[in-house]
Amino acid sequence: MNMVAPQRQRLVIIGNGMAGTRALEEILARAPQAFDITVFGAEPHGTYNRIMLSPVLAGEKRFADIVTHGHAWYAVNRIELIAGEAVVAIDREQRVVTGERGTQRRYDVLLLATGSNPVMLKLPGATLPGVTSFRDIADVNTMLNVCRGDDRAVVIGGGLLGLEAAYGLARNGMRVSVVHLMPTLMERQLDPLSAELLAADLRARGIDVLTGANTHAIRGDDRVRAVALADGRDLPADLVVMAVGIRPNVALARAAGLGCGRGIQVDGAMRSSDPHIYAVGECVEYHGQVFGLVAPLYEMAAICADRIAGSADSVYQPGVAGTRLKVTGIEMFSAGDFLGDADTQAVVYRDIARGVHKRLVVRDDRLVGAVLYGDAQDSAWYFDLIRNATDIGTIRDTLIFGPAIAPGPGRMPPVADDARKQEPVAA
Repeated sequence: MNMVAPQRQRLVIIGNGMAGTRALEEILARAPQAFDITVFGAEPHGTYNRIMLSPVLAGEKRFADIVTHGHAWYAVNRIELIAGEAVVAIDREQRVVTGERGTQRRYDVLLLATGSNPVMLKLPGATLPGVTSFRDIADVNTMLNVCRGDDRAVVIGGGLLGLEAAYGLARNGMRVSVVHLMPTLMERQLDPLSAELLAADLRARGIDVLTGANTHAIRGDDRVRAVALADGRDLPADLVVMAVGIRPNVALARAAGLGCGRGIQVDGAMRSSDPHIYAVGECVEYHGQVFGLVAPLYEMAAICADRIAGSADSVYQPGVAGTRLKVTGIEMFSAGDFLGDADTQAVVYRDIARGVHKRLVVRDDRLVGAVLYGDAQDSAWYFDLIRNATDIGTIRDTLIFGPAIAPGPGRMPPVADDARKQEPVAA
């Protein structure tokens, strides 16, 4: 008796960034023969590790070093990669997507992984040549093409990406100023004390730091020449990098009539308002929350793969996220509720001579937040305590000194690999 093989479903993925490719890997692991797969990517490359763009800018890595899935990987796995062509339309009734060059593909299941767009301040002069964002390898190449000895760069934004851009440009010999609107750097990740230490360390590396500074305009004729601040100061600039945040890229989904708020609205299965369309990554909104770190994106990818492959009825539950700053010689880690509230207690250690500051936030004998600056070697251990809501009552008095000193049930082996997954895609 001849058995007829089941017809393979058509899976189309829009976006070949880290979230979309992780979901693809997870789907292949669960159902390697279930789908004929097409991936559309707006960039001409395969997938690369976006969080490693900073070391590329700094000259510590090459682009080839951060490519995770080149064209050959797609070919070996019999996946059609349509690179360098953004999708411009989704026909939900006919289940067809159309690329900007007219390429069309039908789908049974569609996965949106369209990522996010950088926020570009609508300032006078913002469209001048020499003004760029810091989101992809094209932005890095733009910056590197401008870098010449003794040229000046102004980075607008003192968050993670802004500071990493500033460091990379300084490593290339540029004179760099960071302009930040808030009173302290990285206010989403650092308390004021650690932010002071960070500012001092950056200044020691030749980076000028201006906090509480409001950008008024970008000046220039044929290209950028200066950044004007609201207080009347002008900062000479041959390059301006805007690193003031990201917004979920929802234009395609919204045009297709999918439910969107700040991001593409999904349920716990990562399914959009259309049951044939899923979404993962920075483009997603779940219960009013949007995401910009690697760890939650990868967790979404696993849930989405379970549902698309039909292997499990798992439900997405956002977890604790941690962040690091990728500046050589600066140790920094932050996770959870590091500021605390009226119901928490803070345990603080500071060694001014060594430039070390540690702040642990405890609620009901549970560690709920941590900031480590200058010495982050125990970050994975603290992160594990936060994520697992471990009872630290018996080690509270020695908790600040780390696992080498703290005895009892809180003493667990480091999980450095997991902590590394917490590095940010975006500020």
